[in-house]
Amino acid sequence: MTFERARTAKPSIFFPLIEALDVIASKGGGTHDYTHYVCGIEYVFESVNNFSKGYMTAQGRGVKRGDYILLKMDQATVRYQVETIDYYSNPSDMWCATLTRCG
Repeated sequence: MTFERARTAKPSIFFPLIEALDVIASKGGGTHDYTHYVCGIEYVFESVNNFSKGYMTAQGRGVKRGDYILLKMDQATVRYQVETIDYYSNPSDMWCATLTRCG
């Protein structure tokens, strides 16, 4: 393709799709169910301010800021939202996050 043809080429139909996916990903909103895992063995949760906030370390891919985490506390299921999250480099699916209780 010559430079002149490249400069006048029509934009790909995939660019709007990629932009839309980026917007969806940045808003978060995915829900990750950890109710079937054992706290203290398969993940660690440290509560702050009478369980209104917490710090969690766990493994699982795809958890991002704005997502929701479901945890089992006593007999209830409690939903938290991910405020901040950082992934470890090794293993790459391990993360630690700051959570805020919903509702």
